[in-house]
Amino acid sequence: MIAHPPPPEGPDHPTGRAQGRAALRGRGQQPPAAGPGGPPPQPPPQRGRGTPPPGTPAERTRDEAPYGPESQTDRLRYLDTATRQIARGMDLDETLRELCRAAVPDFADAAVIHLRDPLPAGDDDSPGPLVLRPHTTGPIGAVDPDPAPCGTPGVITAATGLPPTGPVPPDATRRTISGGLADLLNGGRPAFCDNPTVAAAAAELLGPDAGGPGTLPPGRRLIIAPLRGRRHVLGAAVLVRHADRPAFTGDDLLVASQLATHTALGMNKAVLYGREASVADALQRTMLPSSLPEPMGVRLASRYLPSSKTARIGGDWYDAIPLPGNRVALVIGDVMGHSMTSAAIMGQLRTTVQTLAGLDLTPDEVLHHLDEQAERLGSQHMATCLYAIYDPIAHRLQVANAGHPPPVLLHPEGRGEVLRVPPGAPIGVGGVGFETVEMYAPTGATLLLYTDGLVESRDTDVWTGVELLRDRLHATALVLTPPPLELLCDAVVGGVGPGSERDDDIALLAARFHGIPSYNVAYWFLEPEAQTPGRARRLTRRTLQRWRLESLLESTELMVSEVVTNAVRYASRPLSLRLLRTDVLRCEVGDDSPFVPRMLHARPGDEGGRGLFLVNQLAQRWGATRLSTGKVVWFEQQLPKGRRMEIPDD
Repeated sequence: MIAHPPPPEGPDHPTGRAQGRAALRGRGQQPPAAGPGGPPPQPPPQRGRGTPPPGTPAERTRDEAPYGPESQTDRLRYLDTATRQIARGMDLDETLRELCRAAVPDFADAAVIHLRDPLPAGDDDSPGPLVLRPHTTGPIGAVDPDPAPCGTPGVITAATGLPPTGPVPPDATRRTISGGLADLLNGGRPAFCDNPTVAAAAAELLGPDAGGPGTLPPGRRLIIAPLRGRRHVLGAAVLVRHADRPAFTGDDLLVASQLATHTALGMNKAVLYGREASVADALQRTMLPSSLPEPMGVRLASRYLPSSKTARIGGDWYDAIPLPGNRVALVIGDVMGHSMTSAAIMGQLRTTVQTLAGLDLTPDEVLHHLDEQAERLGSQHMATCLYAIYDPIAHRLQVANAGHPPPVLLHPEGRGEVLRVPPGAPIGVGGVGFETVEMYAPTGATLLLYTDGLVESRDTDVWTGVELLRDRLHATALVLTPPPLELLCDAVVGGVGPGSERDDDIALLAARFHGIPSYNVAYWFLEPEAQTPGRARRLTRRTLQRWRLESLLESTELMVSEVVTNAVRYASRPLSLRLLRTDVLRCEVGDDSPFVPRMLHARPGDEGGRGLFLVNQLAQRWGATRLSTGKVVWFEQQLPKGRRMEIPDD
């Protein structure tokens, strides 16, 4: 990376370098003193007592300030400003850009940056030889009146003797560093290009073999400053001065050392900061569902937008869980706080919700057990959660809330409604109850579950944001009724603005209710008697004939008879038989026995034990689900083409 201002048009031209040195002048009306960039154009005053004779090597003695007592004070002021500026960087590119701004033009005419490839992270040792590559950042922002671009040393122009800006060359620019330059960088001390070892190191970085000029700035017009972190070499900064500017002094080596040290510490911080943010972001994203299920009777869509502050990883999550009876559980939650711990707690709570959903509990019971689990994780971890169950056959919706923003229902005609669900206390408070609210779910309506990042900001409270969300839904429905689900999600999150400064993540789960028509469902309650299997076969035959599924009569009757016979054997209360025609033919037999059947391999002399073996051979899929009131044994068969339920298009 290189930073340099436009070349001066003449010795008296008011360049940016002169303006930078003017900020480092002495107090009052005193004559200007030399800053870190060298003396002003006026002849220098007489050397003070103790000043070493010109030409004394920097390795033997440190040059005193040759231009008056103010120069040391100016250097300290400059270093204070420069190191504060470098410390502002939060990522690698920003840290190096701040180094460019600090060094050019006040201290040098160009700053060429090479970074280690790959950059070591943390205290891990990097195996293999030391490899450097040029580094490129984008142009410095317009905050500077005369911004200096940062780029990569390519071919150094003959006019200025400095590398031009431009993109990073191909991988051929990666160079394995030889022993002399490696020793210089490992030593950690800046050096002039005035001895053969350092001159060879500079030629290795900027010489013709690296795409540079045939000749380099001689002697003390070039400083190589190693960028060394806590334990590793991170790169090198090459600082260059024009021929029309005084050469560097021994004091300038100390300035370069401070600039390089603070830059390396900032790079260490940026690498660790970025790695933690990347790990937390990956942790959170892997715990979110990679894809949503496609249950019959409802269409689902989701969106997740991370915070604009990358490291502020939150605990927002959503989920859609298929339940017995073609129902689906819709879940959204938000763990309070922004850290890797929040993401980890989110993963544990989401796993707990999935386990509880498999027990077929009511929404308030799920939240109650989730609250108990959160207490076990620690009282300092709290979360909000909303749990809803949609039944496409009954067209009903059950909702319970634990301190989460209320859901919004977009009716088929385009009217938005904020559902009145008792908010409850957040998960983790403990000792509080939750309430389930049941309501009608109209066909064609859309339910939106979201986290507070969508409706709350620095300038908007939650309830104002909820009203704005409802208005946004209504405005979208006015354009197209009903709006396609994906388009609706885009409109909802698009109102936040892609470039806005979001302090929180945003999770959105949208569900459009299509339902299952009643003519595709047949449902009976049967007494657990010896005659019940025969009655179940007759009811099944009539239903399949009405649905014109004669090709499935024989296999379905046989499987229904076997499953109902098994239920009659263990049931003490009336059992249920339900046939459902969607994209498959599904049969469900429920009873109050908690005993879940399993397939056995009957021996030749056994009278029973072959029922589930037949079901396994004839059905496309089958299974048994344990419920709070017993169990349901189900099986599915493929429907012929033309006999499947039509799925409405959005």
